[in-house]
Amino acid sequence: MLTLSFLSSPPPSPSLSPRTSAQPTSPDCLFFPSNPISRPVFATLIKKNHNLSLHPELVRELKKFESIGGMRTISGFNTLLMSLVSADEFELALKLKSSLSSFSGLCPDSRTYSILVDCYCKKNEPAEAKRVLDQMLEKGFQPNVATFTTLIHSFSKIGRLRDAYEAFDIMSSIGCEPTINTYNCLLKGLCYLGRVEEAYALMERIRKSKSPTMKPDIYTYTTMMDGFCKVGRSTEALELLDEALEMELTPNVVTYNTLFNSYIKEGKPLRGFGMLRRMRERKCRPDYICYSTFLHGLLKWGKTRAALQIYKEMEGADERMTNTLLRALCRRSREESDLVEEVERLYEEMRGRGCAIRPPGGYDLVVDALCAASTGERQKGKAVAAYEVVLEMVGRGHSPKTFTFNVAIGALCGAGEADKAVALLMLMHRWRNPNRTPFHRLIRQLNQRGRSLEASAVYGLAIKRGLRLPLPLPLPRTSSQMLPVPPPSPSPLI
Repeated sequence: MLTLSFLSSPPPSPSLSPRTSAQPTSPDCLFFPSNPISRPVFATLIKKNHNLSLHPELVRELKKFESIGGMRTISGFNTLLMSLVSADEFELALKLKSSLSSFSGLCPDSRTYSILVDCYCKKNEPAEAKRVLDQMLEKGFQPNVATFTTLIHSFSKIGRLRDAYEAFDIMSSIGCEPTINTYNCLLKGLCYLGRVEEAYALMERIRKSKSPTMKPDIYTYTTMMDGFCKVGRSTEALELLDEALEMELTPNVVTYNTLFNSYIKEGKPLRGFGMLRRMRERKCRPDYICYSTFLHGLLKWGKTRAALQIYKEMEGADERMTNTLLRALCRRSREESDLVEEVERLYEEMRGRGCAIRPPGGYDLVVDALCAASTGERQKGKAVAAYEVVLEMVGRGHSPKTFTFNVAIGALCGAGEADKAVALLMLMHRWRNPNRTPFHRLIRQLNQRGRSLEASAVYGLAIKRGLRLPLPLPLPRTSSQMLPVPPPSPSPLI
């Protein structure tokens, strides 16, 4: 429930010392002309206590507040209005504005209208903001450059350049001098629509201007670079970066990210390493977005080893990014078998950090990668590792694919781990409908181990499931195991 009772508390007693009145002991003392409210404090109170369905109570409380002399000036009203807009409580702020006429002697001034323009722009309603600006001009108030720039930015960011230029023309007609921020907004709108040639021509005008407020800044260059990058002209964007450095401007992470995005879009992700080197030379530390963009771009174009290198450089990779890299390593390890060590290392790292494997199909990829590498000297170790991944997957409530069970059982049989293969077959019997493949491999492995009784039990389970398999006969003994056969008795002579 909306409670603004602190607005109706009596003003501080004149007998209090200035020091005492300047240090209120509770929010009840926050909003008097002698002790103006701190915007963050008031915004926090509003966000914590108000309910948008109770606007009439707000009006009643404010009338009560005005009746005791708390709302004596339009300046105090504007402060309250601005506090609500700063807290993104736009509907509440507009409701407050509509109640202004109920306060005797208070009329909106230039700041009131400017706050409303800002409110509508933040609401992404630039047309309403323009209507307020027109009212402001009709009342004889002159908007300042910040108000015009806010409106131009609001139109430009959604591509409504005609309206943006109309506001710009009004600005010029009343003698309000634009700043570089105003032109940056127009540049952004032109680049948003892909009209980079017009944007570059505007930038040339800015360069040639002799006005002290029209010197291009790093945002001017970043905006123009982004425009070139969006149409695949990264070479020209790089030239602008060099020009900005010659002007002793300091590029920020956003500036470099425009080039990272462009290189990825153009299929040249490895050029990003050059950008990283430039950033380090300029002591510009890459942020998470920079690394994330670069890493995903490298994976998109199949540069898995390069992506792994970037992953090792960055700090605090999130679960989504780590899973993306894990899946890519698993797939690539089918062609580059040495990458399976990185798969195993990354998987263990994720377990240690408590990262979930998402989607669960990531487990299947890890098992497949480990089983594909279970050859030669590392056959047993990788097969057992795959077995443990399957157990963890099941333990977390996920159901491995039939293919996953098959390759894991096959790898365990090849590594001589018949008992673990039997355990997986039992799990498979519970979760899936096994086909002939795992039964055949396991029966053969048990026979090779001389465990014909267990091979017969597995065979019986297969028959029970309706699968047709050859009889599980034990393999013939080797010559060293066979008993000597006595020679036949000679036939009696007749």
